[in-house]
Formats: sequence, structure tokens, C-alpha cells
Amino acid sequence: MTNLMTTATKPVRRAGTTREAILTAAERLFAEHGVFAVSNRQVSEAAGQGNNAAVGYHFGTKTDLVRAIEQKHRQPIEQLREQMVAELGDSADMRDWVACLVCPLTEHLAELGNPSWYARFAAQVMADPAYHNIVVKDALSSPSLVEVIGGINRCLPDLPRYVRAERNVMARNLLMHTCADRERALAAGASVPRPSWQAAASGLIDAIVGLWLAPVS
Repeated sequence: MTNLMTTATKPVRRAGTTREAILTAAERLFAEHGVFAVSNRQVSEAAGQGNNAAVGYHFGTKTDLVRAIEQKHRQPIEQLREQMVAELGDSADMRDWVACLVCPLTEHLAELGNPSWYARFAAQVMADPAYHNIVVKDALSSPSLVEVIGGINRCLPDLPRYVRAERNVMARNLLMHTCADRERALAAGASVPRPSWQAAASGLIDAIVGLWLAPVS
């Protein structure tokens, strides 16, 4: 009985290992070259799969693969954000809410170690018109992120609607591309302005708060 059960579980474990290898290879290639420039064949080869149809078999389309990578990282980030929001309560301090936006990402990147590719992957996807709206829509399905955005909005001065929309994009780009640049530098062994992801988070919070509260000319 034991031998039969062990044998039966092997294909499932192998499939899980293959999926993880594909996710890891795709994340790295997309981070380094962009989603559009990388084919499913290249992902399969980088994942050590002799079958070039492995990506399609395990994930479907490239869009499904991008979503799977994003979902893999969104879960731990979401857990961190939910915990921070629960501890925050009904704060009226802009910095508290911006910290809930920044720190879950930077803490997750710190947990990934060096090298990591997620920040660069996310920046590439956000810059790709074919995937940008998909990722943004999926992200806004997060209740805790919607709550953080609401908390930031409640702390804002009376800004014109177009300024709010404009600064929302600026803040998102500042967060993603600053993290991507730091991740890239760490992977290359280059110097970085701050010694840790925690310190980098503090600088990002300062900058994003300043961006939101800047006067409108």
C-alpha cells in the first residue's frame, strides 16, 4: 500500500516541480528582457524542459503565466499588508498609510534575498501595454490595497481630481521602479544608497508622502 501511494504521488510532485521551475525561469527572463521579448520556448529551455510546449501545458497563455508569477508574490505581500492595516486602525497620518503601501513590498523583497527578480519583473510588466491593465485590475481586487488607497485619500488635502489621478500614477511608478533599480544594483553587486530594504522603505515613504502633499502650481 505504501509503495502504491508513493508511486501515485510522484507525478503530482513532478508536475509541481516543473511548474515552479517554469515560474522561476519566466520571472527571471521577463525581469531581464521584458515580457514581449521572451518566448514560451525560451522559458521552457531555461526551465530545463525538453518539451517546448511545457509552458502552454502547465499555464496556458503567456498572460496566464504572467498572472501566475504575480499571484505567487501577491499572496505573501497581501498577508503583510493585511497585518499592517489591521494594526493601523483608523489612522489620520498619511505616513502610516503610505507605509502600508511600501513596506509589504520591500519586506517581501528582503525575504527573497539576493538575487531576486520580482521588482524588475513587476516594473517590466507595468511598462508593457499588453499586460499593464491586467495587472492593475488584478491588484485592485485586493481589499487591503483598496483600504490603503482609501486611507491615503482621506489624508490628502483638497486636490483637483486630475492631480490625484496623476500623483497616483507617479507614486506607483516611484515605488516600483525604485525597487527595481535597487534590486538590479544588488544583483550586480553595485553600490546602493541605503544599506537595507528597511532603510530603502523609509526613503520611499518620505518621497511618496512628499509627492502626495506637494503644492499644486
